[in-house]
Amino acid sequence: MRWLRRTCVACAVALVAGCSGFGGDGAGARKNSVYQNERFQADETFSRLFDANVEDTCEAARRALLSQGYVINLAQPASITGSKRFQPEGEVHVEISFNIVCVPEAGGGKLATAYVSALQDRYTVKRSTNSTSLGVSAIGSISVPLSSTSESLVKVASETIPAGQFYDRFFALMQRLLKDQSGGTPESFGGGGGNP
Repeated sequence: MRWLRRTCVACAVALVAGCSGFGGDGAGARKNSVYQNERFQADETFSRLFDANVEDTCEAARRALLSQGYVINLAQPASITGSKRFQPEGEVHVEISFNIVCVPEAGGGKLATAYVSALQDRYTVKRSTNSTSLGVSAIGSISVPLSSTSESLVKVASETIPAGQFYDRFFALMQRLLKDQSGGTPESFGGGGGNP
């Protein structure tokens, strides 16, 4: 009877400890959730206001990508997509994909905001070997092993490049190309899509 009582008490203690540990892990998981880093603050913007119309703004974005070796996947008056591949290491491949949307702002169609986001996909080489044997009946039961190795790229990571200097350099190049296109001195404005 005493042994049974001790066993029940030990089981109860283990159950309480397990529940509290589970709650702690859950809280830790919630604390480290990716969405918690989404602050939606105006200083972390993926957009820039340009002193140009929608077509000229997106054309500057297209030219900026082309000048850096990007392949244009889609080119429309108000949207551009492009991509470029890199191989920073022997078996590591990286692809950066741009998505650009140009929208008109107040000002009689002479102002436009370019919304730009870039996605970085990381791939690694995966090898698989297929082995077979070939029987040669004319000279007995000799088998000649045949093997073939195939390689494929497997995506191992995908991330939107965060706002910062990467986009600042792209917007600066767009601004210079807009200036070249117009022959004048169009201006760009920091921040979101509001009026200057």
